[in-house]
Amino acid sequence: MGNLQIDVLGTSFTIRANEDSEYLTRLLGYYKRIVNEIEQSGSLKDPLQISVLAGITLCDDLYKEKGRNAKFQNALEKNSADIEADRINKLLIEKLDKVLK
Repeated sequence: MGNLQIDVLGTSFTIRANEDSEYLTRLLGYYKRIVNEIEQSGSLKDPLQISVLAGITLCDDLYKEKGRNAKFQNALEKNSADIEADRINKLLIEKLDKVLK
């Protein structure tokens, strides 16, 4: 269980979570980098709007990563099926060779 002091976009509070403090600090650092990028773009000034856009940006990252993960899983499953099919084909060829000899 970890604690994290959050100071971002003009607000400050402490949270307690089931993750360790080091992980929470890294997570906050990542969030602050996203917020900083949005602030640097200069398109938004309102902290609430910046926060919402940061949340949407993080959701976009997560959604894309889940898509990549699903494609990877599908490729692994297809590869496993191909390997099994090759194994069965080899067994059948061996049996046919024995019968034909």
